[in-house]
Amino acid sequence: MIKNLLKELNFSEKESQVYLALLEVGSKKPGDLAKKTRLNRTTVYDICELLMQKGLVSKYKKGAGTFFNALDPKNLLQYLEREKEEKQKEIEKQKNKVSQLLPQLISMQNIFSASKPKVQFFEGEKGMREAYEDTLTSKEIILAYANAETMHAALPNFFPEYYKRRAGSKIFIKAIIPRNKLSMERVPFNQEEMRDTRFLPDEKMSFSPEVNIYNNKILIVSWKEKMATLIESKELADLQKLTFDLLWNTLPKN
Repeated sequence: MIKNLLKELNFSEKESQVYLALLEVGSKKPGDLAKKTRLNRTTVYDICELLMQKGLVSKYKKGAGTFFNALDPKNLLQYLEREKEEKQKEIEKQKNKVSQLLPQLISMQNIFSASKPKVQFFEGEKGMREAYEDTLTSKEIILAYANAETMHAALPNFFPEYYKRRAGSKIFIKAIIPRNKLSMERVPFNQEEMRDTRFLPDEKMSFSPEVNIYNNKILIVSWKEKMATLIESKELADLQKLTFDLLWNTLPKN
């Protein structure tokens, strides 16, 4: 159990052996640790030095000998905090590099835009999230056929946090929705979530997937089958916008 934990903390097999041996026996010379762990003495010494860098082991001299000692296991928490800080610093460096190179990357994308895929497929919860994130790039009102019940059931931890982010990005949405409990419960939040909704006339009229139309794209999400398709086509998007508007204008305002 403990070895599994250390493995999750990115300890090598030999690091785990030496660290656990020190916790068990207390202060020891590298030679004694080598006998206990059945590792080479030089290897043990090098590993102890690495554990010192992690703040988990100390070293001291006694007579002519060098001893290593395991520090309080609570230091593992401090080690994780340092690792967290280092990772955050590294991520910030990477973000800065990406920001600097972003104009070049966008330029490359524009140059080779003709070869970009016009139809993209996504699978699983992670794929659906990725596909849905694209709607936040919309430069116009999103037109949607949406069923809150199937949306929330498929991605329970995604909504309504997504609504807040969309509203924060000032992206308005018009949605045609079925008459079910959860969809109707979202209506009072329409203003703050920048949404206008119109219900289908009959409670028996329902659907489970979702369709979002925006820019020159059509996003089709099958919540039950855990997949999504993103189509980029001005011709198809214009037809879908026309169809949506025709239906929208026949439905009464809430």
